[in-house]
Amino acid sequence: MQYGNESMRQIQIVYWLPRFCDADPKRARRYVGLIVLVGLLASGLESVWAVSKETHAEKAEHLRQQANPQLFNDWTFDQDQVGSIPSGFLAVTPGDQPGREWKVEAQSAAPSSPNVILGASGCPVCVDLLVAPGFQYEYPDLVVRIHQGMDAAAGQAGVVFGMKDSKNYYATLVDLSQKVIEVVRVIDGKESILGRATLKTKPVEWHTLRVQRNTIISKDFVETFFDGRLALSVEDQALGVGQVGILVRGQASARFDNFNAAPLYSSRPLSSPAAY
Repeated sequence: MQYGNESMRQIQIVYWLPRFCDADPKRARRYVGLIVLVGLLASGLESVWAVSKETHAEKAEHLRQQANPQLFNDWTFDQDQVGSIPSGFLAVTPGDQPGREWKVEAQSAAPSSPNVILGASGCPVCVDLLVAPGFQYEYPDLVVRIHQGMDAAAGQAGVVFGMKDSKNYYATLVDLSQKVIEVVRVIDGKESILGRATLKTKPVEWHTLRVQRNTIISKDFVETFFDGRLALSVEDQALGVGQVGILVRGQASARFDNFNAAPLYSSRPLSSPAAY
């Protein structure tokens, strides 16, 4: 008869415990308690995730779908109507919090004039997302230009990716006033900070934020670059394929320009075309 790995481990523990208990009953009680605690914690972990993890078959299929020319996008917003939400984007606000207005704004001094996107959030805990719902990325390569004015003293701006819905996503957040960058994971509306680092900013008005999600030997990680330098790298694989977009959080006011999105899968060896 053949057993799976987990079944075999259980059989080995059942066989080993009585002999260990006879040898040292006091220590045995402590170890048995530890084993039970570890088992309870392990079984509880599965209930933490609001979305199911990808199977190997799903991951392979999602990667195959990434070889899609429609996933190469360069949004400059220059053809969109001033005062409106840009074409192909959707404003999303988690929960019942009041949403703020996203709008196209004329900005002659922008890296790509004449238009940019203005996003504003008016409360300390508010999160406002602007998402491109028609595109699903497994391992995105995202680049955006960000400008935060003097009125954003307590706010953050950045990009969102791996988004299932308004309560399940990854985000990279930049706080220029505090010179801090974070990568967070939101599961069922509950946020976890995966990593935080101090920023080294260049003396420019418009900064460049680049986020890449990659995989190596079944491990997924997120690398964040700010003004051309690697600022933060974290490992996580709780969420898989999802939508991408930009966001503001807290009492923030930020302008965005030249939002680029491409599947990082496309820039791997023997694949074409390259991401940039």
